Amino acid sequence: MTPLADQPADLLTDKAVGCVAGAAVGDALGGATEGWTPEQITQRYGGPVEGIVPPFNEDWRNARPIAPYHKGDGHITDDTLMTHALIRVYEKVQGHLDAYAMAEHLVPELMGERRWIPELETEALPLHRIFLAEKWIVARLHYGHVDPREAGVGNIVNCGAAMYVAPVGVVNAADPDAAYAEAIDLTGAHQSSYGREAAGVMAAAVAEAMRPGATPDSVVAACLRLAKDGTRAAIEAVCEAARGLGHWEGSFETLRAAMRPYDTVADTYRDQGLGARRPSRVHSIEELPLALGFLVIAKGDFRETVLGGVNYGRDADSIASMGGAVAGALGGLAAVPGEWVEEIGRASRTDLVEPGRAIARVARRVHADDQARRRAHESAFAALLTADGAPGGTASGALDGAEGGA
Repeated sequence: MTPLADQPADLLTDKAVGCVAGAAVGDALGGATEGWTPEQITQRYGGPVEGIVPPFNEDWRNARPIAPYHKGDGHITDDTLMTHALIRVYEKVQGHLDAYAMAEHLVPELMGERRWIPELETEALPLHRIFLAEKWIVARLHYGHVDPREAGVGNIVNCGAAMYVAPVGVVNAADPDAAYAEAIDLTGAHQSSYGREAAGVMAAAVAEAMRPGATPDSVVAACLRLAKDGTRAAIEAVCEAARGLGHWEGSFETLRAAMRPYDTVADTYRDQGLGARRPSRVHSIEELPLALGFLVIAKGDFRETVLGGVNYGRDADSIASMGGAVAGALGGLAAVPGEWVEEIGRASRTDLVEPGRAIARVARRVHADDQARRRAHESAFAALLTADGAPGGTASGALDGAEGGA
């Protein structure tokens, strides 16, 4: 485990560690309440959840519909397993990722090496834990040999891609447009429609949050500028409703009402109709708009952003994880309660700090390469504006002379 006392040496690393550790904390806290309603959560825990709690079902090994996963007790879920896997892919590639990187590197990560899976309390292939929508990646790319750029078509449309793309935002720190484009390309191998769109917008949210001086308002503004169709409409509706709320307690009905027109998943979360999770121009996943809504209500405060998602229920681990990633990037590691980082890391037998340091190192390398490419392009384009392709003169001058001679 990386000691928390070893504080990041620069702002990039600080924000990256805050983002990645913050996402894991939100994921672990929300795991216990995933799938339940706010009322059920309050009844089970004797009030709002304010930290690490036991599983919702005491007999979690046999409880349906989530057995045999040990959610709660500080255990990270598949959201963090996938996030850390993507970071390892970035470490291997040391550059920007596209859909082909999903096939060439992420698939082997999922099916090639046993790792500790906290919810299973054993070592296993990540493939054995991830949800069916993520197993799709392996089925389509490894077994189906589908063009990676099109492999996401046909999968159920959910938050599966958005839940782990925070590292894309870190690699493209302070450049939401680039983060959006990279995430859209990368996750074409996993998702389509508004599931893929949400991944692009989530990466952009993190990239903006990584910018020095960024605020919750600037994050939402970047998301609204880039988001398309139902995703944009849902973010706008939920964040507008959130601005009229003072705290996440008492906010859930208002936020759900704002989200409902864009969500294909019913109010009875586990009872989905035949129209749920299908491609659409007018719908949106729920997790990202709600994460941004809680960020707005909390004014960027990490603890309150995450606890809003945890107590909202439904897909609580992904809502809290996305909110935690953005709030952690805004505030850096110091914004993430150290006791949560330490206890969740210990309970999950997982280092929550080093992956953030690792992706910061990749971001630094990628930025240097991008800068070199930009300078080479600027030099080449400048030469195009000269008469002979060499710096110094101007092509327009030569043309003016030719016209005069005629």
